[in-house]
Amino acid sequence: MVSQHSSFEHDLPHSHTSTADTGRSSVIASCVYANGKRIADIPIDEAGNWSKKDGHVVWIGLLEPDGELLHRVQNQFGLHSLAIEDAEHAHQRPKLEQYGDAIFVVARTAQLIDNRVAFGETHVFVGKGYLVSVRHGPSTSYTAVRQHWETSPYALAKGEDFILYAILDFIVDNYMPVLESIHDEVESIEDRVLTKPMTSSDLERLYMLRRDLLRLRNAIGPLVDVCGRLSNTDLPQIQTAMQPLFRDVTDHVRTVQEKIDGLREVLAFAFEASLLVGQSQETIISKRLAAWAAILAVPTAIAGIYGMNFKYMPELDSPNGYYWIMALMLCVCLILFWRFRKSGWL
Repeated sequence: MVSQHSSFEHDLPHSHTSTADTGRSSVIASCVYANGKRIADIPIDEAGNWSKKDGHVVWIGLLEPDGELLHRVQNQFGLHSLAIEDAEHAHQRPKLEQYGDAIFVVARTAQLIDNRVAFGETHVFVGKGYLVSVRHGPSTSYTAVRQHWETSPYALAKGEDFILYAILDFIVDNYMPVLESIHDEVESIEDRVLTKPMTSSDLERLYMLRRDLLRLRNAIGPLVDVCGRLSNTDLPQIQTAMQPLFRDVTDHVRTVQEKIDGLREVLAFAFEASLLVGQSQETIISKRLAAWAAILAVPTAIAGIYGMNFKYMPELDSPNGYYWIMALMLCVCLILFWRFRKSGWL
């Protein structure tokens, strides 16, 4: 796993990028590799010529570029206009399209921002001698990927399809910190759900977590098909030796899906357990109220009868009648209290 760097807001153009490009914050890097070694930082307008040289690979990284910059890239590599249109406008689902001699890959990225899962996109053009990555929205910089693999020229010498693998693997690896943060919060919810019913804010947070997990699952689900095509389909841009690496990415995506499903099930169980705890406490309160109502009903009934002021009433003329009635009410109430306490109602 490649170490993570700061989010997309902190990306800056590479210090050696040409003067024509450094004025544009969209160009993060534009460089060429020969036999896996970085030999030069080049202007966008020279990228096409470098990509045609044997043993050379051009790697361009763009961050939310405008249409003019994308069309400059298009002219250098002969990219399809439909793919350029998709790369300019985000909100594409993960997919793999083949346009002539190039393939166009879309993957969704995810970061946890203000306790909510925020999604971005990465669009990758791969062709003979070049790879162009275009990032939109929240995403971790691919500078970490570039710096990591530049220390291993043998790996980069495998070509542009290896760079595509490195980017996809990095994207999938970055799902894990999001899930780990959610997992910690889910465990906290699970620990306290059995002690007391959830408040309205707890239920709202639980709902938000389940919805974010569902959105995350829907975002990465199609990536299984994308990696499946890269590992099993005879695409001319993908060497046969690279297919096991893409199968490994597919396994990672499935692992992420399983973790998401597990977290969603735990949240569902937590919600159900909270309802059961709440119902149990409501039942206890109802029993207590019913028990006290039964106890108070006895003196209320007796006092009500004697309050009707009839001329002939039991013990009315007895000098100790008042005390006998009070004693009777107290005894009945104590007996009822004992019975309810023994039954667990009080």
